[in-house]
Amino acid sequence: MKKYWFFWAWGILGLMLQSVVNANNATEQLAVVAVQYREVAQSYAVEGLVEATRQSTVSAQISGRIKEINFDVGSRVNKGQVILRIDERETGQALAGSNAQVLQAQATLQNSKATYERSRQLFEQKFISQSALDKAQADYQVARAQAAASEAGAGQAGLAHGYSTVIAPYSGVVAVRLVEVGEMVMPGKPLMTGFDPAGMRVVVSVPQYKLPEIGSNPKVKVEVPSLNRWINAASSSVQPMADMRTHSTQVRVYLPANEEGVYPGMFVRAHFVVGKANKLVIPASAVLRRSEVVAVYVVDDKGGVKLRQVRLGDATADGAVEVLAGLNPGEHVALEPVKAGIARQPK
Repeated sequence: MKKYWFFWAWGILGLMLQSVVNANNATEQLAVVAVQYREVAQSYAVEGLVEATRQSTVSAQISGRIKEINFDVGSRVNKGQVILRIDERETGQALAGSNAQVLQAQATLQNSKATYERSRQLFEQKFISQSALDKAQADYQVARAQAAASEAGAGQAGLAHGYSTVIAPYSGVVAVRLVEVGEMVMPGKPLMTGFDPAGMRVVVSVPQYKLPEIGSNPKVKVEVPSLNRWINAASSSVQPMADMRTHSTQVRVYLPANEEGVYPGMFVRAHFVVGKANKLVIPASAVLRRSEVVAVYVVDDKGGVKLRQVRLGDATADGAVEVLAGLNPGEHVALEPVKAGIARQPK
């Protein structure tokens, strides 16, 4: 019995020593960063929405029933592909009638031309009067005009017949589908809305008193909270007009081409650089957020880990965040809060 208790005690002691060693190793392996003042860009943030630079709604140009829909919302469409088809039987009959009128007008034109040529020869031989020749010439001119009008009508009918096939004007993504198969449409009825994902921009409204600080060609960084990403704007433009109600001016911030994950309607923040300032900052990855608690793990010189609540300010474009209260310059915080929390727990 004493032998059993002896081995049991040694086992417990070994586990305790191992726990202490593991805790020390975990503390030693924590990556830390010093809290320090750093010169960062001072910005003015404005909330806005993403919109496509090129977006359009395709509408019906003829009346008829929708008989085929080839794409739905979210589908990628290449330029020249058939989006949908409208029943072309009515326009086909109109085109056939116009072509028949062209044939009839051409036959009348040929007959009138031959009559005019014969009348001119007879007039030269003085077998008919001048009035008869004038009448033959007038009939020929009328027939030629009717033939031209018939050809124009046939061209218009052919153009209308072509509208039964709706073609994508450019490559893009279908955003909205507004019709169903079998639905009757009239000229002007919206069919589909699409946009080109290659070109996106952010539209924000800036108060007039901030325009002198921003400048005519502002430097902007776009924050996308849903993606936890910052994007450097490709260019920006201040619109030369103001809103009379809000006394603000629209600014368009253009994003780089083919920016992945960004689509129209997304909520973003545009940060306009208006200067520089020295701020006490830490990496945003070191911040632990639990409900309403915002804290960091402070690591002392002996490797001790303590959780401390902090008050933060604005985030910077390089992944840092300003510390307003809770930390002092020179202190060290853990870069991995989860790992620091595990090391802090008693074994």
